[in-house]
Amino acid sequence: MIQLPLSKLSNVGTTIFSQMTQLANENEAINLSQGFPDFMPDSELLNLVDNFIKKGFNQYAPMGGMIGLKEEIARKIENSHQATYHPDSEITVTAGGTQAIFTAIATFVKKDDEVIIFEPAYDCYEPTVELFGGIVKRFEMKAPDYEIDWNTVKQLVSDKTKMIILNNPNNPSGKILKENDIQELISIVKGTSILILSDEVYENIVFDGKQHLSICKYPELKERSLLIASFGKLFHVTGWKVGYCAAPKLLTDEFRKIHQFNVFSVNTPIQLALAEYMKNDDHYNQLSRFFQEKRDFLRKGLENTSFELLDCEGTYFQALKYDTISDKNDFDFASELTINHKVASVPFSSFYKNKLNENVIRLCFAKKQETLERALENLSKL
Repeated sequence: MIQLPLSKLSNVGTTIFSQMTQLANENEAINLSQGFPDFMPDSELLNLVDNFIKKGFNQYAPMGGMIGLKEEIARKIENSHQATYHPDSEITVTAGGTQAIFTAIATFVKKDDEVIIFEPAYDCYEPTVELFGGIVKRFEMKAPDYEIDWNTVKQLVSDKTKMIILNNPNNPSGKILKENDIQELISIVKGTSILILSDEVYENIVFDGKQHLSICKYPELKERSLLIASFGKLFHVTGWKVGYCAAPKLLTDEFRKIHQFNVFSVNTPIQLALAEYMKNDDHYNQLSRFFQEKRDFLRKGLENTSFELLDCEGTYFQALKYDTISDKNDFDFASELTINHKVASVPFSSFYKNKLNENVIRLCFAKKQETLERALENLSKL
């Protein structure tokens, strides 16, 4: 028998999200693990997609995206962050946020380039960096505050640092960057050629009147940054896999060289529908209030349990410490919670390279009211 070669990511297994969803399905558990809504998107948006399909818009879109959608994206960014991007030359529509992240890393990270990430981190960053020969340098944010010690971050920077990857608001911790964080970042990259990859897919889900500080609000950061966003998170359509990358023309030109050989272009009728739907700003300006109601309902329902509620400033994830309930590690506790109590979560250790266990799990509250009610009923019995 011939010896077949392994892939370049042979040491990578199935994602924790797939694992926990499978475990939830096998045990008929309420799935608060994987980050997707279980309710329908707006019927107006669905009807728009249907309309464009029936009108015959079913062939390839331009490689960079439909101009109408890119114009609406540019308008949204300018209104939200007072930053200007040229729709045709500085915005690229992508097959979801993850594809945009993958393409950005593939475009700029070469062998032995160093990339700084902040853990707990979305699980696609590190494998993609390693796939292209890069070296990951990590800063671990820890419970309960998940704050960044920028003096430590400065020590990670070297003449080999190619990129810093940010996730703001952060999945899974729900923390947002503050003004002092941004100023520290500006200080670190000043006078360097370091790129910033800013994953802002939860930018419109920030709570308690707090403000999302986009990387593009700061000219000295915007000029070196690739901003990533997602319509899946914006309009409850994660399965459509449509996102975008906004970046200065020089970076966009290089990004598209890879994008064209990755997916080339993105679903045409959905792009047209999104462009039309975005003309009404209310479709996304109410998102923070919508999800804050769900967050508050979940938190109130957990107040009388033994879980410790960690701060949730954004995203649709709530972090819980359970160390007064169990001394099991977080993976075993999350598994037990799924099997015995029929609520699936995600262990925080899966977001750290060294599997840091601080007895914290993540729940997704982007769910119907009845789903959250059933989950709370089960969790209240612990």
